[in-house]
Amino acid sequence: MNDSILLTEEQDSIVTLTLNRPEVMNSLNFALLHAIRDQIESLRFRTDVRVVIITGTGEKAFCSGADLKERASLSPIQVKEYIFTIRNLFTSIEQLNKPVIAAVNGIALGGGTELALAGDIRIASKNASMGLTETCLAIIPGAGGTQRLPRLVGKGKAKELMFTGRRVDAEEALRINLVNQICEAKDLLDECRKMAAMICETGPVAIEQVKYAINYGLETDLHTGLAIESNAYWVTIPTKDRLEGLAAFREKRKPVYKGE
Repeated sequence: MNDSILLTEEQDSIVTLTLNRPEVMNSLNFALLHAIRDQIESLRFRTDVRVVIITGTGEKAFCSGADLKERASLSPIQVKEYIFTIRNLFTSIEQLNKPVIAAVNGIALGGGTELALAGDIRIASKNASMGLTETCLAIIPGAGGTQRLPRLVGKGKAKELMFTGRRVDAEEALRINLVNQICEAKDLLDECRKMAAMICETGPVAIEQVKYAINYGLETDLHTGLAIESNAYWVTIPTKDRLEGLAAFREKRKPVYKGE
């Protein structure tokens, strides 16, 4: 594995992972998928890391999806392996026990949009362009796009975008709730870090349980979802952080949470 294809930066409990294949618009080959997978799994049990930001090198492309040059050289079995690998990776990102912010810094097509969809929050530069364009290649989204996009933008809009393979610009992405926020390209990482910094001021156990309750509760009926929320709440009750939050409120000071 070539470590330079994925850059890692750590600062103030925030880890930024940068896809670093600008010569091919940060497209995803096997090596890059494996590099991202290894980093995500290494972060899962690190209590000193509170938020993960995923972005791409430069302002042109977040991620243009699968590396089609590599794909053309793969056998049908290897294509199946690729789809299995990318689908499991994006699921592991979605299920990571800490918030993931996708900083969409330009073109995000196919697997690039699916990578953003696997994150919890999406902030895009105003020059961003997103879309699930796989049907134009006579295939379908294979890394969760057919399932995650409708949950964000609704069934009708998701079908429209996938049936036509149409791209949306940043303004439309914001309008249809595909992204949470848009900003100037030069401000993108700063805006993501501001969001991450706000998250870092909250209770780590609470954030983990909120993410768990939302992700799993949305897959069920309301009654079951409320039970999931209830169980997630019980996890926070015996924590030292909960008592620290109450003490800080009473003493009119900023709480110091330790994830305990």
